[in-house]
Amino acid sequence: MSKPEDSPSQGTPSQGPKVAYMSGRDATAGGLAGVHQRLLLIPPYRLLAALLRRIGLTGHGLVIAVPYLWLLAFFLAPFLIVLKISFAEVIIAQPPYTPLFEFVEDGFISIKASLENYLFLLEDSLYWKSYLSSLRIALISTALALLLGYPIAYAMARAPKRWRFALLMMVILPFWTSFLIRVYAWIGILKKEGLLNLALIELGLISEPLTILNTDIAVFIGIVYSYLPFMVLPLYANLEKMDLSLLEAAADLGCRPAKAFWVITVPQSIPGIIAGCFLVFIPAVGEFVIPDLLGGSETLMIGKTLWSEFFNNRDWPLSSAVAVVLLLVLVIPIVLFQRMQERSAQAGG
Repeated sequence: MSKPEDSPSQGTPSQGPKVAYMSGRDATAGGLAGVHQRLLLIPPYRLLAALLRRIGLTGHGLVIAVPYLWLLAFFLAPFLIVLKISFAEVIIAQPPYTPLFEFVEDGFISIKASLENYLFLLEDSLYWKSYLSSLRIALISTALALLLGYPIAYAMARAPKRWRFALLMMVILPFWTSFLIRVYAWIGILKKEGLLNLALIELGLISEPLTILNTDIAVFIGIVYSYLPFMVLPLYANLEKMDLSLLEAAADLGCRPAKAFWVITVPQSIPGIIAGCFLVFIPAVGEFVIPDLLGGSETLMIGKTLWSEFFNNRDWPLSSAVAVVLLLVLVIPIVLFQRMQERSAQAGG
């Protein structure tokens, strides 16, 4: 008579690997509670969960708190440090600014905050001209990137599916090369004895080399080339999932292709246009490398001014004030635009 196999109820220890099981609503796929339970298998998250649980955060609240803590540590905290320095005064010391808080007698704290740096930005025309010039160059570059990027994204979205991955890789391919090397390559293309002038002379289009390098035109070319993928990718993602049956219905009703494009395709791609414009405009405003290498000494942008104040003049408080104002110039319109979008969505809903 064969001996029956041992079962866990008979006390035989299991020899297999240990598996963490989840039961109940916490194991629901796609739920925040399920995500929380899976993240608990990671030791750092488990330690963070234990710390946050003491202040009352559990389950899905803890999962949501993690990205906010990331933003707090790597965005808000550095911004507060820069904001603190902007209210200080420059001195010849290390660090080259006065402390904002000082302990005095009887345990009191003395606050030494000054608005002199912000007032100086209004008095000196160099800074507000730098802001206006940066906004002008960024707006023109964003418009040019949209004019070039939309046809590219539209062609990619309408291409056969077997070609889309290859076309997408061609857009991403420049990122495999160093950004600085790509900008230096444009110097060799745009200078008087560069490839562009040589090609134009050989074709008989010009008789003398054109002065393109060290002008605003070179800056536009550099920014559009560098940030064009940031315009193409969100547009492609939006156009690729558009319902083509709307265009077929418009054609059946006698609508011409050009009119159908403006009435159906463009309104459907508005979210991609907005995302692409933000992704190009925001970094273009504070760009430093491209105007420094491709633009001339007369090319005025706030990134060059900020670098000069920080490294040449060693005026950390003033450069911090420049950075804070630049952030406000970018963030406030974006927040107002987002609130307008939310209000219009609520009114439409």
